[in-house]
Amino acid sequence: MNPPSDPFAEARENTGRLDCDFQGEKVPMILRHEDVRRAAKDWKTFSSDAPFRVPIPSEEDVRSMRQLPIETNPPEHTEYRDIVEPFFRRPKDAEVAAQVEALVERMLDEAISRPSVEVVREFALPLQSRALTYLLNMPESEAEVWIGWGTHVFRDGDSGSRKGAALETYLNAQLDRAEKSSGEDFFSALTRATYQGRPLTRAEMLGYANLTFAGGRDTIIHTVSSVIAYLAGHPEALDYLRADPSRVIHASEEFFRMISPLTHIGRVCPVKTEVHGATVEPKGRVSLCWASANRDPEAFEAPEEMRLDRKPNPHLAFGIGTHVCLGAPHARLITRALLLALARKVGEITVVKAVERVEREQSYTRTMGYESLVVSLGRREV
Repeated sequence: MNPPSDPFAEARENTGRLDCDFQGEKVPMILRHEDVRRAAKDWKTFSSDAPFRVPIPSEEDVRSMRQLPIETNPPEHTEYRDIVEPFFRRPKDAEVAAQVEALVERMLDEAISRPSVEVVREFALPLQSRALTYLLNMPESEAEVWIGWGTHVFRDGDSGSRKGAALETYLNAQLDRAEKSSGEDFFSALTRATYQGRPLTRAEMLGYANLTFAGGRDTIIHTVSSVIAYLAGHPEALDYLRADPSRVIHASEEFFRMISPLTHIGRVCPVKTEVHGATVEPKGRVSLCWASANRDPEAFEAPEEMRLDRKPNPHLAFGIGTHVCLGAPHARLITRALLLALARKVGEITVVKAVERVEREQSYTRTMGYESLVVSLGRREV
């Protein structure tokens, strides 16, 4: 299957922005690569100090706390980020990398042994959840709880109650447990952490934990399913990776660019601001559109082509600047391990059934990932 087309091309070329309506709020999307880069680095004009309003749509109705460190500006952001950075650097440790690689191999072997596998919920969701236990230094068995929340903790599951309620209950229980223990897991570290010389408040601990479980979940799931779908339609890409396993490094970056699993993110303007001819009133929002920036022909030659050897590749799939994604090393590790294992073990991928996931907004429609993807994986004969 081919990467989805670019719904932002015309507006990017004509004005550099696209006006959208999100929850009754008019939000101009910044579309060009250089403009998005510049805005992402200008936190004084485009602020992240806006609880619940950095995600688009905003999340007042699905959580009760500010997400940390993403919903803060420097210098507070830097201090908050430093508290959890050691956990998000764990994918660079050889031991953690080996755990993820072994997990991918184990899950792929199991998928190959079956006549078919539904990639989104039977493969990508368990893979993301189990790999997260390694990142957070928790027992892998804990992932079974997280798998039960579905592909997105704010949009999936939790029927009959406030979206996100199950996650919040779980996080409080884990923090209660950690306060009574001397463990080395993520929750225990939060209970011992200090900010500006004082212990973290429970709300701050919840802010970190909420972002950790909600922020990189569906993005990794959609990346995994999109990678497998692409390779099903382009068996020559598997041959290309097989010929030189080091190629997975550039290839994974090109997948991130083309998939752009997070379409955009919000910023709030403290004062009246002009954005490519649109006036944003004080406390109004703008959108930094990573997906559009990653298809900008001013930044990428033949941006609609998937080039697994593309370099340089200044994509913005993980953002840029102060708020560059904490989970980027984790996403890179999972994707590279998946590509290596697929190239080594799988000879053919056949799509049995595919239902694309479509993001429908008033001003654009974007296809990204899959609601369901059933494939048959043929073992490679060596």
